[in-house]
Amino acid sequence: MFNSSSLNEFLLLGFADTRELQLLHFSLFLGIYLAALLGNGLIITAVACDHRLHTPMYFFLLNLSILDLGSISTTVPKSMANSLWDTRAISYLGCTTQVFLFLFLLSAEYFLLTIMAYDRFIAICRPLHYRTLMGSRTCFRMAAAAWGSGFLHALLHTANTFSIPLCQGNTVQQFFCEIPQILKLSCSDSYLREVGVSVVTTSLAFVCFIFIVVSYVQIFTAVLRIPSEQGRHKAFSTCLPHLAVVSLFVSTGMFAYLKPPSLSSPALDLVVAVLYSVVPPAVNPLIYSMRNKELKEALRKLIQVVLVQQE
Repeated sequence: MFNSSSLNEFLLLGFADTRELQLLHFSLFLGIYLAALLGNGLIITAVACDHRLHTPMYFFLLNLSILDLGSISTTVPKSMANSLWDTRAISYLGCTTQVFLFLFLLSAEYFLLTIMAYDRFIAICRPLHYRTLMGSRTCFRMAAAAWGSGFLHALLHTANTFSIPLCQGNTVQQFFCEIPQILKLSCSDSYLREVGVSVVTTSLAFVCFIFIVVSYVQIFTAVLRIPSEQGRHKAFSTCLPHLAVVSLFVSTGMFAYLKPPSLSSPALDLVVAVLYSVVPPAVNPLIYSMRNKELKEALRKLIQVVLVQQE
């Protein structure tokens, strides 16, 4: 029997026991991590340096890239280090910090995606009022609200999770400290408080999800009424990347946290965790740059400037 007050470390899930597979895991995660750093870093730099991208949509995209960089940096480097040094340990404080930062960044990203849906709704359905409704101060306050709400949500969950007695060992069956896996270490019936908090969180997430769905129903209704094909293509090119990111984020996240216990298995939990915590930060820059001509042009100029400076 373990007592949470006497725990000084947790043991994370090891991807493999053999040295060759550990190095393979390190190499794969390193490649994904570098791709996320490069993609999000380019978007942040392009939006910050190109004055043509100083609009609400790209301001929110810049915030999204920062959140993606933060979230993948919270989980992947520690897992890579464990594989490289053939260890599974993470300190109690390190686990607490990882849970807080990951929840903070993930929650803020979800709230930000909701705001971005509102931004696209105003841009397409209320274009004459766009500058009035989406001024710089308003955008800053909305982004600050997303970050602040994520902070409070993470603080609530982290404090509640680690106040629960843990008496089922210290082995977390995941490659990072994930709340559902930590709750499996709790004593019987001691997790009811976390269930109550999770119900509130699920309700809030559901409200945001409904808001996004309703916004896009109205957006697509308005887009289909645009007479010119070029106008419809331009509207879709700004909406479809965001919708793809939302779909990937919501589907994997909901499955990870809301799937029934009967579907839970170590292999499935690992795959789902990778899909919602590792893949989106690396894929989001690619999704946004594929159909966005302004962003591709800004990135092209940025790369040209870098190459010229190197010469």
